[in-house]
Formats: sequence, C-alpha cells, structure tokens
Amino acid sequence: MSPAKNPIANQLLAALPRKEYQALESQLEEIPLVFEDIIYRPEVVISDVYFPNSGVISLLAALSERTTLEVGLVGKEGMLGLAVFMGAKASQNRAVVQGTGTAMKMKASAFRRECNNGGDLPRLLRRYTSSLLTQITQTAVCNQFHSVEERLARWLLMTHDRMATDEFQLTQEFLSNMLAVRREAVNKAAGKLQKLKLITYSRGRLTVLDRAGLEANACSCYEIITRESTRS
Repeated sequence: MSPAKNPIANQLLAALPRKEYQALESQLEEIPLVFEDIIYRPEVVISDVYFPNSGVISLLAALSERTTLEVGLVGKEGMLGLAVFMGAKASQNRAVVQGTGTAMKMKASAFRRECNNGGDLPRLLRRYTSSLLTQITQTAVCNQFHSVEERLARWLLMTHDRMATDEFQLTQEFLSNMLAVRREAVNKAAGKLQKLKLITYSRGRLTVLDRAGLEANACSCYEIITRESTRS
C-alpha cells in the first residue's frame, strides 16, 4: 500500500475538487516563509502568487518607506496575489512575512490560465476576496474607533488563528506600524495584557497564555472578521 499523502494545508486549495487540484499540483512549489521577508512591494509587477500552508503574511499600506499601516492578514485561509485575479499586474501594498511557515508558490502566468479554465477556483477566489475586503474595511474602522488594547487583542487573536501556535516572533517596530501608534503606546498596551496574564512578551517573542481572556478583551471587530472568513 502506498503511503497516504499529507492533507492539503491551504484551505482554498483544499476546497478545490480533486481533479482540479491535481491539475494545479504540478505548478505548485512549496517554499519557506521567512520572518520579515518582503514578498511584494508597491507598484512592482507580481511574478508569483502564494497559497500559505502556515504562517502569516501582513499587508501593509505605505505612506513612505518608514511609515506603514497594516490593513490585512493572509494565512492558510487564503492567498497572496488577489490583484492578479482581479486583472492587475502589481500590488498596491507591501506584503511582509510576519509569522514563519510555508506556502505553495505558483507563477502568476499559470495562475491566470487556471482562473480562465472555467473550474471552481474563480468562485472560491471571489468568496475569499469578499472575506478579505471585510477584513480590510473592518480594520480601518477598528483603527479609528477602538482602543490600542482592544486592537492589539484583536490582532493577536487573528495571528493566533493563522499560526496555530501559542508562541511567535513579534517586533515592537512592527506592532507600532500595525497599530499606527508610537512604541510607547504599544508597550503600554502589551503591558496591560501581560498584567492580566493573557500574554507574555519579551525580547521579540510573544506567547498567548489565555485565549479566552484575549477574546474577552478584544473589540467586536474580531468576531465580525472571523464570522465572514468562515462563512461558506
């Protein structure tokens, strides 16, 4: 008996009919996602798209090289390169690996061909596009109206969902960019969550200690984003 193949980790690929996935399989290459690697830069032509198996990729809107704000997260629930599906050649956002893992890489040209083959992939991508747009718009609302502590708890929960591990790397600089606040405010917010014994954070490594406690301290945006992402 031949050994069973590993299950398909990326949820979009896993949702494809078996024959359609098998047609894609030869065009997919598994690659590592390395912490802080930049995958896309604004206005640079996209040569490859990515279907994460694990890890987290942050989508950052940039005012300058040093001034950025996170607008979305991509993990195993989705894919990086929706701009190609929508007919664009380049991304308007910077895409940076925020949580190590792996992804299935595919040439953008091959991806375009598969999207035009009349299979289930375009339907799944339209559904995912709706989910990601909800995440992006809700994040904008969250950044405007909710406290730093609520926003941090929401972001940690979203990262925890995608990383499937309690411990991950996290720099103060990135948290500052993600929340659009100064490092002092990040330290204060993280300190409050530590005092509640919900997390520990030291030397660039954060550990989730109490998931239920984080959910209780997060804003309602987390529930809205999660409900949309899990809707069939």
